[in-house]
Amino acid sequence: MKQHALPLLLLPSLFLGLTFAALSFDDTGFIYTGFDGANLTLDGMATVKSNGLLQLSSGNGERKGHAFHPDLLHFRKVPGGRVQSFPLSFVFAILSIAPNLSSHGMAFFICPSRNLSSTGTRGFLGLFNRQTSGNASNHIFAVELDTIQNTEFQDINDNHIGIDVNGIRSERSYYTGYYDDSQGNFQNMTLNSHEPMQVWVDYDEVTIQISVTIAPLKRSKPIRPLILITCNLSTVLTDQAYVGFSSTTGSIDSQHYVLGWSFAMNKSAPGIDVDKLPKLPREGPKNSSKAMEIILPMASAIFVLVVGLAIFQFMKRQSRYAELREDWEVEFGPHRFSYKDLFSATQGFKNSNLLGVGGFGSVYSGILRSSKLEVAVKKVSHESRQGIKEFIAEVVSIGRLRHRNLVPLLGYCRRKGELLLVYEYMSNGSLDKYLYGQDGKPSLNWAHRFHIIKGIASGVLYLHEEWDQVVIHRDIKASNVLLDGDMNARLGDFGLAKLYDHGIDPQTTHVVGTMGYLAPELARCGKASPLTDIFAFGVFLLEVTCGRRPVEHNKQNNSVLMLVDWVLDKWHKGLLTQVVDSRLQDEFDTPQACLVLKLGLLCSHPVPDARPSMRQVMQYFEGDMKLPEKMPESLSFGMQALMSSEGFDSYILSQGSTVVTNGALTGLSGGR
Repeated sequence: MKQHALPLLLLPSLFLGLTFAALSFDDTGFIYTGFDGANLTLDGMATVKSNGLLQLSSGNGERKGHAFHPDLLHFRKVPGGRVQSFPLSFVFAILSIAPNLSSHGMAFFICPSRNLSSTGTRGFLGLFNRQTSGNASNHIFAVELDTIQNTEFQDINDNHIGIDVNGIRSERSYYTGYYDDSQGNFQNMTLNSHEPMQVWVDYDEVTIQISVTIAPLKRSKPIRPLILITCNLSTVLTDQAYVGFSSTTGSIDSQHYVLGWSFAMNKSAPGIDVDKLPKLPREGPKNSSKAMEIILPMASAIFVLVVGLAIFQFMKRQSRYAELREDWEVEFGPHRFSYKDLFSATQGFKNSNLLGVGGFGSVYSGILRSSKLEVAVKKVSHESRQGIKEFIAEVVSIGRLRHRNLVPLLGYCRRKGELLLVYEYMSNGSLDKYLYGQDGKPSLNWAHRFHIIKGIASGVLYLHEEWDQVVIHRDIKASNVLLDGDMNARLGDFGLAKLYDHGIDPQTTHVVGTMGYLAPELARCGKASPLTDIFAFGVFLLEVTCGRRPVEHNKQNNSVLMLVDWVLDKWHKGLLTQVVDSRLQDEFDTPQACLVLKLGLLCSHPVPDARPSMRQVMQYFEGDMKLPEKMPESLSFGMQALMSSEGFDSYILSQGSTVVTNGALTGLSGGR
């Protein structure tokens, strides 16, 4: 009996050891509940901690790490056949020196090789480099969890999940969060929250659809996925491939962890037992010794507790409303709002007050307690200190603009890494939601559209010629046109605007704005002028009249439709009225619509000197001037070919409205 006692005593510890092992079932799947003793292939910074955590990255600097399941997986039943269905799930966490502050992200990937030594670090997630990104020969599929916004790669924000195929630009991405099964509401999540989260990825070989879902740990998989995209992985993946994780670091100290992982081929992936996952590293100071609490006299303990609570409450209150103020801002005092007032007006920037989220910030509605004025508060990043004084000076100057077709910019506030711009609230939202049926908005009739067009023309004329200085808006587009309670158009969002004295040549040399509205000469000289505003205004005229976006990309045949080229082609063929928005059902003023379309083409002429001034535009609208004769011949140009030759290749490939910036205040140049 004694001879068998020792082995029997060892059985519990052996069983516990299995909780961190990979349970493999041939070539069809595996599960890791922790990685202690797992036969992973690691490179770079990747390592397995003593408690079973898979750590992909540590520290700062431009480095990378990869972790591979050691075996090649057969993604096709027969060579050359279609890629089989596969589901997978993993639990991860991102930790950094402070919550919500991170240095790049991480990715799950499938690739044909474990040699990723030539891949880039900053911005490329350790999977591609500037030369290889976008090449079909990569045969790589990845799901990125990105905590950095890189406008070069058209990232939507600094907290998103994306599906990548052979390149770092995502085929589809969305803000991180999940849809609550009970109410269907979207719940925001923060990748860099220092909390573990679970991700599910499913590929269906029949429907060739990929879905990605995320939820907090210990929450069941939501029914509605975060991302659902049609993508035939049979054209992407090789017959055999490796699966694994990748991560990179940058200038900020960050750690990326994987706690558990399951994968299956043509069957359901085994569920991860979250109660058996390893624990994340302990953060913060250790609790005070209970022995000390017993030793200390009761009276002293109560006194310390009361004083501590009082100090904590005071510091918490002070930090909640802490602002960033410098000596040079004294002169702008009347235009500066206190953060406390804005915090109170927006009810603490609650989600219920959120009006919209753009590439560079969020906009909240609120009511100022003192004046009862309804405002819209835009929060944008200002991590760069270079040029901030000049920027604030221009914000204050633009705050003096007063015109019935401009959204009043009331002032600003600075707090830590944020700049808050305060505008007068426009109750009917942005024009693009009416043009494209977003949020259930009805389509506008022609009379409304023409009234909006003339209103914006009047506002731009004021900016260019009628105010004390010349103001170049630099981002005229439908989403920056807001409608007040009476449906009057107001041009808003002066986050990119520049101003200079009349008669002075503008010195702007940074290309900023939105793809689809950028004048071609910006690629040569980078200098914005009233004529580049007029180009964008011309595109805006076509957009409002046609109800179509400036650039539309057809993924099925990889073709690009430039709105300017399409309208011009129809005019050459004598079919100009056919481009008018079909939702108007031919109920529009034909001479007015033709005037707007022709003027839109003239304003978006590729030669700057051929464009009219905004005063001439108003004269055309009022009938005081007639448009030039034989305009179709004089406007014979191919905008797509022209923009490509000018160096706007990314312009031709852009989908939707993508903000591009190349200036000192990149963090301030506002997405909408």
